[in-house]
Amino acid sequence: MIFAPGIQERLDALAAITAEPGAITRLYLTPEQARAEVLVAGWMREAGMTVRQDAIGNLIGRIEGPEPGGPALVVGSHLDTVRNAGRYDGPLGVITGIACVEALARDGIRLPHALEVVAFADEEGVRFPATLTGSRAFAGHLDPALLDAADADGTTLAAAMRDYGLDPSTIATAARRPDEILGYLELHIEQGPMLETADLPVGVVTAISGASRLEFTLTGEAGHAGTVAMSARRDALAGAAECVLAVEARCSGEAHLVGTVGRIEALPGAVNTIPGLARFSLDLRAPDDAQRRAALADIRAACKSIADRRHLDLGIRLLHEAEAVPADLVLTALIRDAVTAEGLPILALPSGAGHDGMAVAAVAPIAMLFVRCRNGISHNPAEFASLPDIETGARVLFATINGFGARSRV
Repeated sequence: MIFAPGIQERLDALAAITAEPGAITRLYLTPEQARAEVLVAGWMREAGMTVRQDAIGNLIGRIEGPEPGGPALVVGSHLDTVRNAGRYDGPLGVITGIACVEALARDGIRLPHALEVVAFADEEGVRFPATLTGSRAFAGHLDPALLDAADADGTTLAAAMRDYGLDPSTIATAARRPDEILGYLELHIEQGPMLETADLPVGVVTAISGASRLEFTLTGEAGHAGTVAMSARRDALAGAAECVLAVEARCSGEAHLVGTVGRIEALPGAVNTIPGLARFSLDLRAPDDAQRRAALADIRAACKSIADRRHLDLGIRLLHEAEAVPADLVLTALIRDAVTAEGLPILALPSGAGHDGMAVAAVAPIAMLFVRCRNGISHNPAEFASLPDIETGARVLFATINGFGARSRV
């Protein structure tokens, strides 16, 4: 193996940087993130890259092409984690990108353009109530209002940036122009079971699914559990339960459409009181926006019908909406060619999870390569990718970078 042992060694070194002993936790703008960036910056410099940190905290390593300051092909992912995370989600893409830069130097390959490896600062959005903070700033689409958002301790993003040594007033300087970025490639563990089911080490991503997140509130009438007849009840929780099953029914049997009710509450919450109010969340995702919107319209209508039949009031609040991001056909074709060159069949699949590429797509064509992870487990200490699979993923990414360079020479 050429790539995998060194990649794994670096993944293990990063995993040792954590805010919680016995777990892996690295949140945005924390001492743990700072230590991780120092370590990764050192690896970048060892690979011959110039290194800088932008205004939002993204770490950027670069090797120049024949034209200094010219546009770059970007390879990236993130260094931050969820709480009690695995060691592959995010860092695998960053470290594999650095390994590809090292391989270019080892093989004496000079690309006809610049190459950057970007370690995005905040993909997960655990500390502050926003995701893709680093990549949104990179793409020039970070909402300035986020600076006033606070973490659980009441520290605002602006204050945390200042404590970290960053200047919130300069965030706009992190934005990259479309003419600076030739394309964006991201290698990532699948975070799902499709590759394992197909017994394949890598897969080619077709799109990053769009997502709608909503809050549904059903209001009925609280009453005594022992004295109100079943026929006279306006039980908000019973209505919510029926709505949850309607979500499951609508999203079952349709490829790549998923709907999840991850949170539900009933008030007043007493064991001997009929719930007068129930509130639940909905996370709806699909790689095709028309598919997702049609499903959402049907779910809204089904919940309205349930509420009307049960004499409940229904409120629906949209919390978040992100459009699907299709992978660029040209970049994806290069990945497919590299997979085929490894003697492997192509498994094309969408990503149901969000990634930094969703934000970067605003300024550059994007493509993604998935690496198999055991049992599809992610955001969990059991997250695991084998050395042979990491090796295959790295070889495919390296060949894709070379293929892009060869295409650029034509």
